[in-house]
Amino acid sequence: MRSSLYRLNRPALPPARSSFAIVFATLATSALTSAHAYAQSASEQPATQLAPVVVTSTRTAQPITDALAHTTVVTRDDIINSQAPDLRTLLRSQAGVEFATNGGMGANTSLYLRGANSNQVLILIDGVRVSSSSTGTAQLANILPDQIDHIEVVRGNVSALYGSDAIGGVVQIFTKSGAGQAPAANAQVEYGSNNTRQGAVGYGGQVGDTSFNLAGSAFKTDGFSAINTRQAPRANPNDNPYENQSVSGQVKHRFTPDWDAGLSGYYSKSKLSFDSASGRPTDDNRTNSELYTAQAFVNGKLTPDWATHFRLAQSEDRSDTFLNGVQNGAFYTRNRQFNWQNEYALAAAHTLMFGTDYLQQALDASAYGSSFSPSRNVFSVFGGYDGRIGRHQLQFNARNDHYSDFGNQASFRVGYGFQLTEALKLIASVSNAFRAPTFNELYYPGFGNPNLRPERAKSAEAGLQYSTANAGLVRVTAFETRYDNLIVNTTLPGGLLAPLNVNKAKVQGVEASWRATLWGTDVGASVTFQNPVDEQANAQLLRRARRHVALDLGRNFGNWRFGGEWLLSSARLDTGSRTLGGYGIVNLNARYNINKQWFVAARVENLFDKNYQLAYPYNTQGRAGFITLGWRQ
Repeated sequence: MRSSLYRLNRPALPPARSSFAIVFATLATSALTSAHAYAQSASEQPATQLAPVVVTSTRTAQPITDALAHTTVVTRDDIINSQAPDLRTLLRSQAGVEFATNGGMGANTSLYLRGANSNQVLILIDGVRVSSSSTGTAQLANILPDQIDHIEVVRGNVSALYGSDAIGGVVQIFTKSGAGQAPAANAQVEYGSNNTRQGAVGYGGQVGDTSFNLAGSAFKTDGFSAINTRQAPRANPNDNPYENQSVSGQVKHRFTPDWDAGLSGYYSKSKLSFDSASGRPTDDNRTNSELYTAQAFVNGKLTPDWATHFRLAQSEDRSDTFLNGVQNGAFYTRNRQFNWQNEYALAAAHTLMFGTDYLQQALDASAYGSSFSPSRNVFSVFGGYDGRIGRHQLQFNARNDHYSDFGNQASFRVGYGFQLTEALKLIASVSNAFRAPTFNELYYPGFGNPNLRPERAKSAEAGLQYSTANAGLVRVTAFETRYDNLIVNTTLPGGLLAPLNVNKAKVQGVEASWRATLWGTDVGASVTFQNPVDEQANAQLLRRARRHVALDLGRNFGNWRFGGEWLLSSARLDTGSRTLGGYGIVNLNARYNINKQWFVAARVENLFDKNYQLAYPYNTQGRAGFITLGWRQ
């Protein structure tokens, strides 16, 4: 169950090739001009939709239009309408977001946000860290949408709010809570290509002062061959099946008008067959994974102007690998967290935020042997101010993290907004951030370097936001992030490979996002132009495109809804100085409400059967179709 911090109600440039320049100009210009024209034509109509409330950009609740960091929300309606089977499919159209995957459903997945590495992007589930302390990345492929209420994506350095791993930004996943709804049940089943089967059930709502939700799902597919055997002939050519079972639950009770408490948890268990490019064609590689979070929280008011929040939480990331039925690896990581956060209203439109975080990380891995289990403690203090003075909006944040293994790390963020008109706002910010070395980078036998220092980054951005109640929200942001002390694997004298703080990188770019409902049609668009450069090698950072664009549309026609998505990406570099070609794919979906309880839905992935790769030498999904039958109370 989310704390009261999250309980407010939410209504459901680098040079470019001419084609991308045309797409960018078309989307950006049409977004601004159409929004302005529509706002004028609808000026006499009452507002039909409120701006979503977000918490990730400041750790306090605010309308998304007040967020100075570029923030977008994937709402519950977006999840339902997209029929996305996994987190990658759900987030791939977001501005600044890119993925690399080692095959199909359940395969290892890397998320790049504003060109930052996957271990430089913080992933939270209901405020709880879920990244592995061995690799620094989260089990993104095993977090399926059935348990998710909505997702907030914050771009840019926010270490001053969250500490390590937030150089590229934060992706926070909120599970279903049932708050503010009459108790009701729901269920659905799906079948489609690759012999894919899926089922989900849920029940939740609010009774008096108690809200609750329980949801579960099971997913299974025969998949497709993860590796292109023309590029890696030693890989097993057979299909790679995947299965997942997930459950989430929340309960919260309000004891008085000012105090509430509750519990929440999330659990995912999966089995994956994967391919290796260096084994034998008959090898059978398997991974069994588990991911869970559990937390207890209390929220209240010490005075009418002073709100306080306590959270005690634990997450675990567990993985066991097998070769031909024999276990050949095990990694178990654990994060224990305590958070105490306070907000004090200094005056109307002026809020002071302060608190402390405590994090304990531990690793138990077969590769380290039974005699050594790395662990660390992190004690953090943070504070911030948000306020408005006339047309001026200010945000200041500062934080210090004390690590038991390498001392203090300080970070800050300063943001400024100026309201040019009621609808138009200028935004700018400067910030710095850091990433702590993972246990593998520090201690992995025969590889780790215990003398590593944290990676550091500095960022600056400036943007323009246009927002009206009827025409939606347009955000255009120019940004630059410079990285120092980047950890890279370096060959030492004698041929040994070890991680060292030797690299520098820079990412400059422009991103734009637009969400609106125009004349009954839901429109979403994002454009990213960026130049992610490894300054040491003077080359493009691996698996990051210089340009990517997404456009999605959806419209209701009586009991019918039709939607579609168009994704474009330019070429990317990969390992071995290879170039992965650019691609464009089209996905379609439809839904028919049979009556108030029953519905049937269908989607087509990769309509034109585009052959493309997100990582060499791994395959991606070809043309595929799926159909869903659902029921809700």
